[in-house]
Amino acid sequence: MERIDKAARRAGRNPAEVKLVAVSKTVETDRIKEAIEAGVTILGENYVQEAQKKIEEIGHGVSWHFIGHLQSNKVKYAIRLFDMIHSIDSIPLAEELNRRAEKESRRMNVMVEVNLSGEASKFGTEEEKAFDIARQVSNFQNLSLIGLMTMPPYFDDPELSRPYFIQLRALKERMVKEDIPVKELSMGMSNDFEVAIEEGATHVRVGTAIFGARK
Repeated sequence: MERIDKAARRAGRNPAEVKLVAVSKTVETDRIKEAIEAGVTILGENYVQEAQKKIEEIGHGVSWHFIGHLQSNKVKYAIRLFDMIHSIDSIPLAEELNRRAEKESRRMNVMVEVNLSGEASKFGTEEEKAFDIARQVSNFQNLSLIGLMTMPPYFDDPELSRPYFIQLRALKERMVKEDIPVKELSMGMSNDFEVAIEEGATHVRVGTAIFGARK
């Protein structure tokens, strides 16, 4: 949290604007509980089935965010388990989320995931399609569009991630001008979250820097 605080202040931002999402995929529940005791309040999971077991054991004293690629056949579980979904990347997925949320009588906070690098190995919609998805999602009754998410390529030098963070912030600003209600930016991971904060991140997804290298 100290590094988040310093990065925010360097950028002239209020550190309270930045939320730490502790990425707990593959991390056992005992270590997650230790992180919660140390002050973690948001946990990010990539796989619905893995998260379900953890949520059953740990409960909803913390907020659970889904940050991985969501398959349509897992939506009915995700709606019940998570408090926010960062990774909408298509209209069909959004429609299924909206339908399932309506069945559960709830409104789900969501973000649109944008693939700015064009890497085939990464999920997310293309930048030019993000506008259409965001506009349609913002009109769904049981989804609340709150922001955008991206994952740049991995670089040893975090400065190389900066252009992608600038690009996502610019996309958000363009959407706001079009009256699409996006406020949050989910960007930045263990290796580059400080740069992401300098460029406007409101959610940083940090795993290795908290839990250590994954097995």
